[in-house]
Amino acid sequence: MKLHREGYLIIFIALILLTIVQVGNYFLLQFTGWNWLYYLLSLGVITMLYLVVQFFRIPKRKCVFGENDIMCPADGKVVVIEEVDETEYFNDRRIQISIFMSPLNVHANYNPISGIVKYVKYHKGLFLVAWHPKSSTDNERSTVVTQHVSGKEVLFRQIAGAVARRICYYIQPNQQVTTGEEYGFIKFGSRIDLLLPLDSVINVKIGDKVQAKITKIGELK
Repeated sequence: MKLHREGYLIIFIALILLTIVQVGNYFLLQFTGWNWLYYLLSLGVITMLYLVVQFFRIPKRKCVFGENDIMCPADGKVVVIEEVDETEYFNDRRIQISIFMSPLNVHANYNPISGIVKYVKYHKGLFLVAWHPKSSTDNERSTVVTQHVSGKEVLFRQIAGAVARRICYYIQPNQQVTTGEEYGFIKFGSRIDLLLPLDSVINVKIGDKVQAKITKIGELK
């Protein structure tokens, strides 16, 4: 396991702030007879540092998928599988699969298919809770469309949540990408939407816990 580069500065700042809190905790409570409160606050400091560090963890995973497979782009829980009208790029009906990422999930995002990036756009927006029906269209988000070698296109969208305040993505139009390559990161709780062709085979169901680079979402036909 390694730490994501997006977390270096945040972890450093958290370490400094929590060290200051712990030093104050030591001098104010350890010598005043409030030992139980000192140990309780010390446990809280350690827990906070652990949570910050684990949020930016990147576990080692082997990514093995077939040419037509659609790989899960993020860790989390499947909360939506439905047909929708996609109006930003396709202007037609698509199968939407939404994956909610809690603050405890790994938050790196990965390309679900190999192909050529045809469209990349960032949208400023609101910070509604990630499961809100309008979060896909009203929240801060980024949209990427990749064209598969078959000619079919898959749209995937990073969506900020009520806690998330920064979406990071690292790909550009006309770039060749490969299934399982990292393409972005969302800080502190969020959601990923996949918009797939209607004839796609779907291998997951609502409520499934999924993992990036491991779970097969479906298959392009």
